[in-house]
Amino acid sequence: MSGFPILSVMLLVPLLGAVACFKASASAARTIALVATLVDLALGIVLWANFDIGGDQWQFTERASLFAGFQWALGIDGIALMLIMLSVFLMPICILASHSIEKRVGEYMAAFLFMEVLMIGTFAAQDLFLFYILFEAGLIPMYLIIGIWGGVDRIYASYKFFLYTLLGSVLMFIAMLWMANTAGTTDIPTLMAYDFAPSAQTWLWLAFFASFAVKMPMWPVHTWLPAAHVQAPTAGSVILAGVLLKLGGYGFIRFSLPMFPEASAQFVWLVWGLSMAAVVITSLIALVQHDMKKLIAYSSVAHMAIVTIGLFSFNTQGLDGAMIVMLSHGLVSGALFLCVGVIYDRLHTREIDRYGGLSINMPKYALFFLLFTMASIGLPGTSGFVGEFLSLGGIYQVNSWVAFVCTTGIILGAAYMLYLYRRIAFGEQKNADAAAMPDLNAREWAMLAPIAAAVLWMGVYPESFMAPMRNDIALLEARISRAQPASDARLVTGEAAPAAAEEEAAAHGGAH
Repeated sequence: MSGFPILSVMLLVPLLGAVACFKASASAARTIALVATLVDLALGIVLWANFDIGGDQWQFTERASLFAGFQWALGIDGIALMLIMLSVFLMPICILASHSIEKRVGEYMAAFLFMEVLMIGTFAAQDLFLFYILFEAGLIPMYLIIGIWGGVDRIYASYKFFLYTLLGSVLMFIAMLWMANTAGTTDIPTLMAYDFAPSAQTWLWLAFFASFAVKMPMWPVHTWLPAAHVQAPTAGSVILAGVLLKLGGYGFIRFSLPMFPEASAQFVWLVWGLSMAAVVITSLIALVQHDMKKLIAYSSVAHMAIVTIGLFSFNTQGLDGAMIVMLSHGLVSGALFLCVGVIYDRLHTREIDRYGGLSINMPKYALFFLLFTMASIGLPGTSGFVGEFLSLGGIYQVNSWVAFVCTTGIILGAAYMLYLYRRIAFGEQKNADAAAMPDLNAREWAMLAPIAAAVLWMGVYPESFMAPMRNDIALLEARISRAQPASDARLVTGEAAPAAAEEEAAAHGGAH
């Protein structure tokens, strides 16, 4: 792989595919989009296979000066690798899920391929302004997908999505200009090791937080997400929940924590407070939803709060957990939106009460839906358990009260997801049209089976996914450990309290 610009090729393939889709017929555009995304998936597998786990932090680097000092700088570490793999894995599934799109099919497929270019580019960018351009440009295809191919209130939802996510990023751009001027470089790896003055870190952290908190999204700036999910077509919801929400978490990992460690510790109470509120409030809101998409959208906010809790636990266990939750949530939430899309295509309603007893006439569908429901609530043996256990274990080492409040999310998650599943799959078949729906066809099997396999793989053998990230997370933990907040734990791991040791020795002596 030495010298082969695989990252640039992974950007070029969907870009050329998108251009071709504009000129193609509807059926040809579907084929071109599927082939382009499958080629990128194959390139992603090659990338993963050739990634040297014990090697340099930054691999597959590409650098070229373009104009006015602007750098084309690409490269990945283990964290970026896993998020790129998530992107290229979900994209062919999104193309398969778009069979119901009938108007302007070429433009729709082109929008998805452009989005793939921007997502991969964002995770691979090593120049500050290249990252910003790709990070923000990702709004445009999703804005169009919601606004053109969405539901009845698509215009409202697309504007809300665009304005919320763009507004916070203006502050981030101003902070980037100041950082580049102060540090004298726009190279992200260099900036990750640069020590900004603690007083400046405060303002820089807040500027970046304004963007990343909306992207996650964190409570209370999450209100654009349910509207966007409800109005987006099925594939739009899959890629929005699966990958675009992860851009906020990636931003915290790449910028906020390593570049501003003191400010991250200074504002840790803010992140903890908003995360605790998100877990409890959005889970309770999910419990009373009648629209399946809204319920899953609110559950996404609660799950992403577990990510921020893990990231701001300032220890390896929490950081590991946050990354696994991001990967798991990308798979599971995407799969749940696909499950909604399967029955929506048959009955054209997302109202939970219109269904019931689907396990009778759609047993294969009910089985897949059950697996993804259990993964969402963190059943051991699924991907959901690994990430949540590590994240909550990480925050417990720092603050037991935060861990206690966030653990209620598992209980509430079980409540709203099992309640949803019972109303969809079990009970009496009240509606004849729902009872007459056919089970999964071959295309739907091809959509759901790969995600089911990945969810079980991550749950049974998470080391496959954690190994490439381990060195990068260790470097990040070493960088931020100097600012780690004081723990409320009374025991220090591996050490016995002196008084307790003396009492134990005396007791043994008395026994003899």
